[in-house]
Amino acid sequence: MTALVLGPLLRHVTERSATIWVETDRPCEVRVLSAEPGVDAAARTFTAHGHHYALVEIEGLEPGSRIPYSVTLDGEAVWPEPGSRFPAATIRTMGAAGALRVSFGSCRRSPDRAGLHGLDALSAFAHGLAGADGADWPDVLLMVGDQIYADELGEEMRAYIRERRDPDVEPVGEVADFEEYTHLYKLAWCEDPAVRWLLSTVPTFTIFDDHDVRDDWNTSYAWRREMWEQPWWRARITGGIGSYWIYQHLGNLSPAERAADPLYAAVRAAAAEGADAGKLIDEFSERADKEPASTRWSYAHDWGGTRLIVVDSRCSRLLTADRRGMLDDDEFRWLDEQCHGGMDHLLIASSLPVLLPRTIHHAESWNEAMAAGAWGKRGARFAEKLRQFADLEHWAAFDASFRALAEDVVAVARGERGEAPASISFLSGDIHYSYLAKVTAPKTRTAISQVVCSPLRNPLAGTFRRANRIAGNRATAWPFRMLARMAKVRPLPLKWRITEGPWFDNAIATVELSGPRCRVRWETPRTETSLGELGTATVC
Repeated sequence: MTALVLGPLLRHVTERSATIWVETDRPCEVRVLSAEPGVDAAARTFTAHGHHYALVEIEGLEPGSRIPYSVTLDGEAVWPEPGSRFPAATIRTMGAAGALRVSFGSCRRSPDRAGLHGLDALSAFAHGLAGADGADWPDVLLMVGDQIYADELGEEMRAYIRERRDPDVEPVGEVADFEEYTHLYKLAWCEDPAVRWLLSTVPTFTIFDDHDVRDDWNTSYAWRREMWEQPWWRARITGGIGSYWIYQHLGNLSPAERAADPLYAAVRAAAAEGADAGKLIDEFSERADKEPASTRWSYAHDWGGTRLIVVDSRCSRLLTADRRGMLDDDEFRWLDEQCHGGMDHLLIASSLPVLLPRTIHHAESWNEAMAAGAWGKRGARFAEKLRQFADLEHWAAFDASFRALAEDVVAVARGERGEAPASISFLSGDIHYSYLAKVTAPKTRTAISQVVCSPLRNPLAGTFRRANRIAGNRATAWPFRMLARMAKVRPLPLKWRITEGPWFDNAIATVELSGPRCRVRWETPRTETSLGELGTATVC
């Protein structure tokens, strides 16, 4: 009998359509069924490196639908699982009204028996939803980076690697290739029944960050050169990007966007001939890393009065010997086109915070100027080592990109690109603590804010926590501001201050948008199955 390996995952949704993603243990037909209102949609699997996947596209649904569904493989029922204590998995389409709830977070280590990373906010969130009536459920679950940790492995993953290869051969303590990535995704999304159920019933969108591939991924041109000199790196980067394309990226796209994807068309054609598409995906992945402009991982969706723009701030970086940017030229042109008014709210999701604590922002902009030679060659070598050691690679460390994004956002907020929205919010993770920052200058008719929620499960250790708490103090910013000025960094185009937080607990946040109002709530797990409130704030 054909078995379900991972999923079902409810992915891209609109008011009238939904996509279900699955992994199976052999080639088959995947069918999604519901008696009411008569849902019956199917897709054949495609194969990559011996693994089998399908995306089932369901059309003709009603706005605001809540449709319990089942999954069959070659006619045999596999979902829901018999005896599950969770409610039936449900297809949840967007409502026609303007209200929207977006829950989000980042940085989730895989389960560990020792409990080293604290209680899992995503699991506790799932348990809470399972016991609720659905009225307050999020419309979207957005995971903004480090869905998996390919370079910081739990014991279960280490045991799997020991059974497969010599664990003392590079890369030591990290995944090596596509096959090991597939097991890492299974641990992250299948081992906890609550999380597996959550992903089957709440529409999920994602974007990767560095640990989905490797810590400090694409920090600088020097980092890229160093990694490609490693004999094991090609298998690692093609495995990381290729698995991301399958497990995460394809589900972010609408059916029309997927149909226009040339790689997806090639993979489907290979499946029709009974061929494995692994080589096609490897070639695409290597090109995507070496030529960032060859593909786009960012995407944008409009739901009612809200536009969500999800920005790839990792794979699309411009890193050459003489230029650096958070995004390459084509990617930034795309982002510039997406930033416009005419909506109630604009959400810009980037795994990396755009508005950091001011101390850290000045330190990173000073470091970038140093690495570019502001204080000579010796200073540049020191700055590059410091950049990689201290993870100084956020938007602040790409000063030209930060200023260009700030210019776009201010133009939208001033009504220069259509009617100004009530709010513009950056949604980010990465830094392992949570806060709200509000822009105080320039003054605009639109509230501009930075909402950070991190981690879902991977809190900072004591020393790093203390250092970041100190960096969040406004009094510590001025020495680094002076250093930045001495390195000829221009004055900031925006001013902002942290108004809520920071909180260093494992957490998940929910942004609630209704008419002109925007509110945020952060919650932390109090037990394995319940959340408690960390804080709430009104953005506008």
